Amino acid sequence: MWEEKNNQLYKAFTFKDFKEAFAFMTKVALAAEKADHHPYWTNVYNKVEIYLSTHDAGNIVTDKDRKLAATIDQLL
Repeated sequence: MWEEKNNQLYKAFTFKDFKEAFAFMTKVALAAEKADHHPYWTNVYNKVEIYLSTHDAGNIVTDKDRKLAATIDQLL
């Protein structure tokens, strides 16, 4: 479940290994590029953390973030 904190949507994902985490990140990258909305994210081995906010709206959570979050969830 996505959590809203500090004017961002946040979610952590844990995978079996780095290969699975990186494959997921690749799918997210393609979806983000298509939506022209790019996340701030981190990856350490099998963990991916994603933070979403809309920079053009003053770094707050908007429908654009919620739509990308829903798309990301569908990639799992």
